[in-house]
Amino acid sequence: MKSRVFVLSFLLTLCVANAEPVENLAQPQTAQPITQAQNIAFENCTKMFPVNKEKLFYLTLSAVTANKFSIDEIQTQNGYIIFSAANNKYLATIAGIDADNSILKITPCNEIYFFPPGVFLGMFKYIELNLNTEIK
Repeated sequence: MKSRVFVLSFLLTLCVANAEPVENLAQPQTAQPITQAQNIAFENCTKMFPVNKEKLFYLTLSAVTANKFSIDEIQTQNGYIIFSAANNKYLATIAGIDADNSILKITPCNEIYFFPPGVFLGMFKYIELNLNTEIK
């Protein structure tokens, strides 16, 4: 019995000694923060929301101000907002798909898709969190 316990403890010691530290497994080395500029795929700049075009326009407008971006131009007839963030200008275009769904596209005005993804991720997250909020 003592020899079994000794062998098991010996094997356990070998396993623990050869194991990777937990902190290296939990954090991937390739992840970049959302505030650091990086190449962004065009597909990531577009998102569909289950609200009408008018409500999505107002939610986008409030998302711009909530993220402390500055508004440069608003066009309600065509459904776009030009705003400045991270030393760049962005165009937020809202289009209706049908009566209950709309799409939001946020693209850089200079067409250079090397910018912090937090610009559009923060906007999308704000809109998702406030989808059920009544517009007054």
